[in-house]
Amino acid sequence: MTTPYGVLLPDGCDADQFARRAADLGYERLWLGELWGEDAFVRLTRAADAPIGLGTAVVNVFSRTPATLAQAAATVDEAAGDDRFVLGLGTSTATAIESLHGESFDRPVRRLHETAELAGRLLGDAEAVDYDGETVGAAGAPGLDADVPVYAAALGPAARRAVGRVADGWLPHNVPFDRLEPAFDTVAETARERGRSPDDVAVVPWVPCAVADDEGVARDAVRDHLAYYVGSGEGYRNAVAESFPDAAEAIASAWERGDRDEASQRVTDEMVAAIGVAGTPETAPDRLDAVLDRDVVDAAVLVLAGGAKPLLDSTVDSLAPDR
Repeated sequence: MTTPYGVLLPDGCDADQFARRAADLGYERLWLGELWGEDAFVRLTRAADAPIGLGTAVVNVFSRTPATLAQAAATVDEAAGDDRFVLGLGTSTATAIESLHGESFDRPVRRLHETAELAGRLLGDAEAVDYDGETVGAAGAPGLDADVPVYAAALGPAARRAVGRVADGWLPHNVPFDRLEPAFDTVAETARERGRSPDDVAVVPWVPCAVADDEGVARDAVRDHLAYYVGSGEGYRNAVAESFPDAAEAIASAWERGDRDEASQRVTDEMVAAIGVAGTPETAPDRLDAVLDRDVVDAAVLVLAGGAKPLLDSTVDSLAPDR
């Protein structure tokens, strides 16, 4: 297996210790998301001395300005050295942005497009960056001269077109693996329209994973993960509904009623296989390899499904590149 892949820092793990463990196991990057609790950039700085790449997957584009995002990214990159940092951006959800940050979830795709574009320019070496966007802007801001790629999480076609126009990479989440190629066609077409090569846009999907001696336990962990995303985010729901419309509707309906158990039960085995990797230490590695072997995939982010801490060791060890 030659496709590189990293791992998302699980909840409750020390960043430095886990980064070193992941590096020893051959993972190429430690990724970290952010919702509530600890700051993603600060936590990644704790892991800067570990011999592994670092990245955000993802931080949202509403709670920080493009300049603040660029500053944070450049700071982590400098701490890590050797141009090891990737800035992954996303819109998050209306619930998180409005309820947690008190910001209006207004024109999320445009905000993603302009933030990714402006942050990328600010990370460059320009003497002065001027940007007059519809949602963000800058005037005479000096570049930070940091070699930091900017990736964007995007599900719907409009967001994928934004990736094709301005981002260095695409972070698809909850997109069934067999739909990655046709979904990327939108990115590629838009990139060409902008005079960019589609080959310059890395495709790095999230892969929800769980490994247990009992395969049913592993499937249930991925089931819980998918139920949470389909139930709580319209964009995730729509991505899954492209392949599983009836199941997506049933999951969302149960979730909205507050019945989390039923929502998880509505996630079919076919959905688990199409969007995640669940299995035993003997079967799961081959299933992961099948995802990584897809021509469109350049790297991947392994996510411990459902934050199932009892499965952390078996999952991280069984799916390690140096297994």
